[in-house]
Amino acid sequence: VVQGGVPMIRMGDNSIEYDPNFKLYITTNLSNPHYPPELCVKVNLLNFMATEDGLQDQMLGTVVTAENPDLEARRVALVQEDADNKKQLKELEDKILTLLKNAEGNILDDEVLINTLKDSKVTSNIIEEKVKEAMKTQDKIAKVRLGYVPVAFRAAQLFFCIADLNIVDPMYQYSLEWFINLFLMAIAKAPKGSNHDERVENLNETFTYVLYENVCRSLFAKDKLLFSFLLTIKILKGDNLLDPKLLRFFLQGSTSLEVRRPKPEGTDWLYDNAWLNLLGLSEMKPFNGVPPNLALEDAFVENLDFFKEVAETPDPEALLRKRYEDTYSLFERLCMLRALRPDMVVPAVQNFVGESRGNKFIEIPPFDLEACYADSNCATPLIFVLTPGADPMTELYKLADKLDMSRRMEAISLGQGQGPLAERAIEAAKDKGTWVCLQNCHLSVSWLPTLERICEDLSPDRVDANFRLWLTSEPSKHFPPFVLQNGVKMTNEPPKGLRANMLSSYNTIDDEFINSVPEERQAWLKKLLFGLCFFHAAVTERKKFGPLGWNVQYVFSGPDLSISKQQLSIFLNEMQPGEPVPYAALSYLAGECNYGGRVTDDKDRRCLMNVLSDFYCADIQNDDYRFSRSGRYYAPPEGDIDSYRDFIRALPYTEGPEVFGLHENANISCALAETSSLLTTALSMQPKDTGDGGDGGESGLGALAADIESRVPPVYDIELALQVFPVAYEESMNTVLTQELIRFNALIVTVQKSLKEIQRALRGLVVMSAELEAMGTSMSVGQVPKIWSREAYPSLKPLGSWVVDFLQRLDFLKKWFDAGSAPAMYWLSGFYFPQAFLTGTMQNFARKYQIPIDQVSLDMMVLTPAETEDAKEHRAVDGAYIYGLFLQGARWDVPTHALADSHPRVLFTQLPAMLLIPAHRDNIEPVEGIPEEYTSDTPGGTAHVYMCPVYRTSERRGVLKTTGHSTNYVMSLRIPIPDDRVQKYFVKLGVAALSQLDD
Repeated sequence: VVQGGVPMIRMGDNSIEYDPNFKLYITTNLSNPHYPPELCVKVNLLNFMATEDGLQDQMLGTVVTAENPDLEARRVALVQEDADNKKQLKELEDKILTLLKNAEGNILDDEVLINTLKDSKVTSNIIEEKVKEAMKTQDKIAKVRLGYVPVAFRAAQLFFCIADLNIVDPMYQYSLEWFINLFLMAIAKAPKGSNHDERVENLNETFTYVLYENVCRSLFAKDKLLFSFLLTIKILKGDNLLDPKLLRFFLQGSTSLEVRRPKPEGTDWLYDNAWLNLLGLSEMKPFNGVPPNLALEDAFVENLDFFKEVAETPDPEALLRKRYEDTYSLFERLCMLRALRPDMVVPAVQNFVGESRGNKFIEIPPFDLEACYADSNCATPLIFVLTPGADPMTELYKLADKLDMSRRMEAISLGQGQGPLAERAIEAAKDKGTWVCLQNCHLSVSWLPTLERICEDLSPDRVDANFRLWLTSEPSKHFPPFVLQNGVKMTNEPPKGLRANMLSSYNTIDDEFINSVPEERQAWLKKLLFGLCFFHAAVTERKKFGPLGWNVQYVFSGPDLSISKQQLSIFLNEMQPGEPVPYAALSYLAGECNYGGRVTDDKDRRCLMNVLSDFYCADIQNDDYRFSRSGRYYAPPEGDIDSYRDFIRALPYTEGPEVFGLHENANISCALAETSSLLTTALSMQPKDTGDGGDGGESGLGALAADIESRVPPVYDIELALQVFPVAYEESMNTVLTQELIRFNALIVTVQKSLKEIQRALRGLVVMSAELEAMGTSMSVGQVPKIWSREAYPSLKPLGSWVVDFLQRLDFLKKWFDAGSAPAMYWLSGFYFPQAFLTGTMQNFARKYQIPIDQVSLDMMVLTPAETEDAKEHRAVDGAYIYGLFLQGARWDVPTHALADSHPRVLFTQLPAMLLIPAHRDNIEPVEGIPEEYTSDTPGGTAHVYMCPVYRTSERRGVLKTTGHSTNYVMSLRIPIPDDRVQKYFVKLGVAALSQLDD
């Protein structure tokens, strides 16, 4: 804009003078930034991110320089010489053109011009000779460089393998500079070899393992197998030894929206999802029936006995290898295992990596702090990535003692106001050559930019060579990327398992603690102390079983155990002669205060108190008392501290679920969760488009979107619904239905609109917004888009199953709508908001019998098969018949009409239809149980039932909404249990009912 003859530019609300030479450069470290269209048309966007081809060329130069420095120097000189020659020719051309332009009269009389032309000809001939010579040299150099292309290609592939690890955890970040330094170190370390091909092989193998070793020390244990697997498939894909379509199936499974072939009869032992995956695998090469082999689905039907054995054996991989070793490759058999036995995928992936790359790629390198220190310098920060229970300071002090730096190290715990103190300490240490350790950096987020600036300023030229900056931090997305990418990262996790946990606890106990209690009570103390340590180990290790262990993953720590030990000592010290041990008080302090203070879920609190009751009880003083059914775990007879440590060392290294009160099937649930985590994470790190024309491309995404759109019905007519189901005092279900229709209408509109938009965006008719791109990414990997899940009910199903379930819910409501009256039985799982249905059921009863609704509660009755058939035809007089729930952790036994232990390998079973019986609270039989253990509200109850929580998803964890309802918990069912069992047994089993499964 020109104002008063002066160019002006608008900056916010102000107009300032503008110079035409003004340029504005903005950089971002976002990997895939999105800017609105109105900004994109006004700026030039330059992508400076490394590409595989560009990085390969750079790594080729690096390896050739290291291997043959003279040759690479000659190549660089030739490039420079070629550029100089071109520059010289250009200058001569410009000079001639200028002289011709300014020439007057006959140009043949212009002596300067004639001489310049002569010089140009001579120079051109000289340059031409140089170019010919350079071409010969370039050909020689190119041949030598060509021999190192496989090394450069492997290095470029591996860099992009580690570059994506920040998707897994924000602390997993590595710079290209760090990567190149590691590459150079591997080149120097690699064996020479007897010929060039052997040298290239040695370079590749050495660098691959050096990279694995260095990256592994910065990864958590749960991610180390993932990294090994990613390395392996990256290398196999680079060598064209892995079919991208088959890899996508292995990671994603079948995404089909319908089963194209029914499951064969007599295959109840096969999960429905396994059959769906088997059908999906049968559509791919080499499983699609290329002669002489049958299609996998046909081979399955003809060999049911063999595949049943595969489904039930503890080592299915060995069976598949024995039968199909000559038919299918190692990875193809892995895909078969993924379809049939997903619970065995993790050990099979370990074998796959071991056979493909060698066993050293599945062996976790030992933690070596001294080696990490040796890899650092004064300008390289060393970062401990913390995990619960880890104590890196002990190892750091040991290293400081060994290097005579213990008196020259200052440790500062960051927090409010500690930033300036840390800055002064670093400034002093840089000059003196001492160490500084900043602990808990994640607690000082506002100071982290200052830390980044300090680390950027570190330089070997300006800092004493002995200076080291040590940092400790929990994983945090706010931690500066520069520090992470250029620092030496380390993880040192505590040993896993009940035995290791117990040993760790007993290493903090000495004779002084035992002697702090009167001698006549020391036997009690030793038994209770062992029980307390066992309890601590049990509640800590129980979380590995996911929701079966705890709904919320709590971090029980050493201080919880320490304060409980001190309280135990105090109580035993202050007891009067003849007074019994106050087990109730000890249980309250440990269960409700120390450990219970961390527990936020009431069902977890119930589990915690029931587990604690196994250890804080009078029976523990009896040498015959056992903690579990196996009889392997118990408090040993009285002895000295060393005898208890010896007893613990004799315990198994890995414990079974039974020690936690869980069923053996819990191991399968745990294995399935590990498989899901591994495959989902690996899938998220794969390219969005396979580049093979498969379902991963834009065409496949467009077809999927069109298919789903064609299946979704139109919205419900709410006005008609209000006429057919008007608000009525005597029938609350009318209101329940109309509210459900309104909620599902909003979801239908969101689904239909977004599907239309993404199809238009794929055709280029509208801009692909960040939201649509995220939706496309989710759909391409078989996940429900967030734009849908935000509007929808809770669900953990993959995209295909979610769509099928969504359509079934719509069909349930449509049948209700079309019938003009409420159904005889309600599909509880089909409700968007099931709490409204439960409230409506109680409201109908309260209004019918004129009882205040806050005095009404629900009793339950599990129906027999005959009663279920009758319920399908006749509505309940009071209450409602419901169906559609699944049991996890136990099963319903029809003959005994009670809960029973699950059958082996059967994780979920259908719960029979139930009758919800509204009644006045005083008329419902109180539950038998112990109020202190949350198994009963009042003492003296007689109803021999288990209060079984109902959750909407298997995740179980939820949050309270403003309405007071949980996003996951629905209600508790009163389910009959056998006469020889009590609620505690099923509480420890983690038994719950679910309204839907995950597949």
